[in-house]
Amino acid sequence: MINITLPDGSIKKVENGTSPMDIAKSISEGLARNVLAAKVNNEVIDANRPITIDSKLQLLTWNDNEGKSTMWHSSAHLMAEALEFYFPGIKLAIGPPIKNGFYYDVDFMDYTITEADLEKIEKKMKELAKEKNPFIRKTISKIEAINYFKDKKDEYKLELIDDLEDGNITFYTQGNFTDLCRGPHIPNTGFIKAIKLTSIAGAYWRGDETRKQLTRIYGITFPKNAELNDYLEKIQLAKERDHRKLGKELDLFTFSQRVGQGLPLWLPKGASLRERLENFLKKAQKKHGYDQVITPHIGSKELYTCSGHYSKYGKDSFQPINTPDENEEFLLKPMNCPHHCEIYKAKPKSYKDLPVRYAEFGTVYRYEQSGELHGLTRVRGFTQDDAHIFCTQDQVEDEFKKVIDLVLYIFKTLKFENFKAQISLRDPEKPGKYIGSDKNWDKAEKAIINASNEKDLKTVIEYGEAAFYGPKLDFMVEDALGREWQLGTIQVDYNLPERFELEYTGTDNQKHRPIMIHRAPFGSMERFVAVLLEHCAGDFPLWLTTNQITILPISEKYNDYCKNLLQLLNNYDIRGFVDDRNEKIGKKIRESELNKIPFMLIIGEKEAKNNELAVRKRGDGDLGAMSLENFVKIINDKIESELALNN
Repeated sequence: MINITLPDGSIKKVENGTSPMDIAKSISEGLARNVLAAKVNNEVIDANRPITIDSKLQLLTWNDNEGKSTMWHSSAHLMAEALEFYFPGIKLAIGPPIKNGFYYDVDFMDYTITEADLEKIEKKMKELAKEKNPFIRKTISKIEAINYFKDKKDEYKLELIDDLEDGNITFYTQGNFTDLCRGPHIPNTGFIKAIKLTSIAGAYWRGDETRKQLTRIYGITFPKNAELNDYLEKIQLAKERDHRKLGKELDLFTFSQRVGQGLPLWLPKGASLRERLENFLKKAQKKHGYDQVITPHIGSKELYTCSGHYSKYGKDSFQPINTPDENEEFLLKPMNCPHHCEIYKAKPKSYKDLPVRYAEFGTVYRYEQSGELHGLTRVRGFTQDDAHIFCTQDQVEDEFKKVIDLVLYIFKTLKFENFKAQISLRDPEKPGKYIGSDKNWDKAEKAIINASNEKDLKTVIEYGEAAFYGPKLDFMVEDALGREWQLGTIQVDYNLPERFELEYTGTDNQKHRPIMIHRAPFGSMERFVAVLLEHCAGDFPLWLTTNQITILPISEKYNDYCKNLLQLLNNYDIRGFVDDRNEKIGKKIRESELNKIPFMLIIGEKEAKNNELAVRKRGDGDLGAMSLENFVKIINDKIESELALNN
């Protein structure tokens, strides 16, 4: 007999070799019908695999992320079986689950596949799913695996097998399809009820642009049709809120092939939007004791060699810039932190000077693969709302908590109400990924965990997600459509101060190393604007929107009056314009609504005569006639409320 510990702490004694599914059935037949996989001693396995030692067990259903991932992995195999039915002889590369669904990379040889084929593939997948074929796992020797795929002439699987150790190779079979796979998989295909293949794209084998481009087919599945319909509705809403679409409609930004891929150009309205966001954060930072600094867009290669960035990212970054002096090499700045270290070092510091807080909206450059570029969310040149705090050991937790307060203020102001804080720690099995001593890493990780607990944050711990120089706290924000984005980040770093030999004189008159906190509440201006744009569908808060008002004269007789009115409003820092086109007032109102302008001021004979404004609010309709002073108060009260000035 063996002991199985369940999540509630209860222990079940079962026979050696009992499977998680057997245990689920012993608890409830209803539970067993929903079990997709199991987590045994923190390893996700097939629900039908035997357990042979005392273990902790969690039964995974659709409500668990690992359960969803297992079903989507199995769905990729189901799609591959359907593809082989219609396109015999194709070569299958990899088919993993992803955050929302799955894909399979396929070499279609001489076949042609288009979006029009997806419907028939879906139909075949549904037929195969109804057969309820079990996913059968088989351990196989390396030579058997090689011979199997040699017969199929599949060089992609053969290359994958080359990287595997004999004794750790498994095949999975369902129905007429067999694949090289470590698993796990759902019990049978019948769990897959609702299927949608979403798109076709190109993908280089193993992400290498020098190798063959394969066809990547994306899809998603659900255990119920209602869930698929809900998902498709959200996808449609996401298309309507796509920041690339809204950015074009609202004249915020553009891209140019001549300028270069992944290098956004901010148009006047977008630039003013960015400026308001920057000023908002600068004002908050000033209250928190930050000093603004400015650093160049390039730095010597030696700077990034010292910091460790070159050895970690040099091969994947823009190539060095060579000057007429053969001894000089520069890099486009991939990070701001080495520059800030040099600013700190420029003048001797004592414990009385600490903490030192340097802030910069610094533009950095990273060479992202062209296939990974996506609007403003994945670019090659972006501006970080970066800051670095240099402090003593005793100040670390307090400074960290103050940064958390700043991030929470930003999220509250911009109505990002649903978020969690991800504590990103080292991967204990891959120590070579990181620089610095275990002692310093332990102190840094403890400081983050303690500060997060004291702030009562909703946290999750992710191992292996730390930066190479230190652990971090990443804020994962859920937008209006339920999608999760990584925005703000805070990191504790003992290593760069060591590498740059940073010092301060302590109370004992001896030299000590400061600790460095990296933080970027927005993350990057580009990504933040993209996420904010999709979150609010272009309906920015009043304090942030480009045009807060538009003045609509009923006829050209009132144009001059409206222009004078605009000047008066500008004196109150209210932004807008006069729409004096020769169009009907109804059309002007509709276009103002479509352009997401919060307030419309309609001016006719009565308003001009009485020095009043006929005010219309987007979404709410007419607010009636009022004086200029009353309207200014409405605007100011609204902005004060949005910026939470009283908190």
